[in-house]
Amino acid sequence: MANSLKENTVGLIAYTLTVDGQVVEVVDGEDPIEYLHGAQNIVPGLEKALANKRAGDKLTVTVSPEEGYGEYDPEDYEDVPLDEFDNVEELEVGMEMVMLDEDGEEIEAVIKDITDSYIRLDFNPPFAGKVLHYDVEVVDVRPATEEEIEMGLPESLIDQLYGEYEEDGDD
Repeated sequence: MANSLKENTVGLIAYTLTVDGQVVEVVDGEDPIEYLHGAQNIVPGLEKALANKRAGDKLTVTVSPEEGYGEYDPEDYEDVPLDEFDNVEELEVGMEMVMLDEDGEEIEAVIKDITDSYIRLDFNPPFAGKVLHYDVEVVDVRPATEEEIEMGLPESLIDQLYGEYEEDGDD
């Protein structure tokens, strides 16, 4: 069945993402990613460009920062005292870290500076303020299941995110 990408369909896509003239990610057609169209699983500009596309369609998409990861916010950083880190000697400028916020949610940060008293963490997404260039192919389109619609994710991501919790409970 040749469905087109619209709300509550799952798209399987392959793409090459280029940022600042450098290829930063390649997802090939042998192992495409799945996303639930309309559920904000991918950047808005790419999702808009994929609307109504069908399996086999190929397109080139340029996504502005506003439709991608947002503008870079020069104030979205925090200076964290060195004594709050274990193994400070292993940390380097440019390293990505995953931390917990006050609500226990994971947030990503990049180390921008290390001084004698603190580490400056940048909380902007790595591609904030960047224009994204996608060469994308729609590998397949299928209707979403009720569970996928309810969870807001395709089954492959539900299994990745929640399957590990179920496995942990089986021990």
